[in-house]
Amino acid sequence: QVQLVESGGGLVQPGGSLRLSCVASGIIFSRNAMSWYRQAPGKERELVAVISTGGGTNYANSVKGRFTISRDNTKNTVYLQMNSLKPEDTATYYCKVVVGSFTDYWGQGTQVTVSS
Repeated sequence: QVQLVESGGGLVQPGGSLRLSCVASGIIFSRNAMSWYRQAPGKERELVAVISTGGGTNYANSVKGRFTISRDNTKNTVYLQMNSLKPEDTATYYCKVVVGSFTDYWGQGTQVTVSS
């Protein structure tokens, strides 16, 4: 019943921007912290950004100053605004929520490719 659906990925040139969206259903959205992860081929999945129920944010050092996570509780949606994109940002980006303090739910991912 819990479902996360990401969108907004695509191909962009270095220095460009993308805005990812994740729409959640089956949860009381405003009561859950939301996060974005990414995984490149052959690499571990890594945390990119997290936003708390109160709107506090944290970012990986590699994206700090370039990415912004935000949420709209009226739309059950979390966003990731990505600016000044670099080739090393190329990865599949996943939305994640922790439900019931121990159960992780993941979206299917959206591909971001940064290339000239």
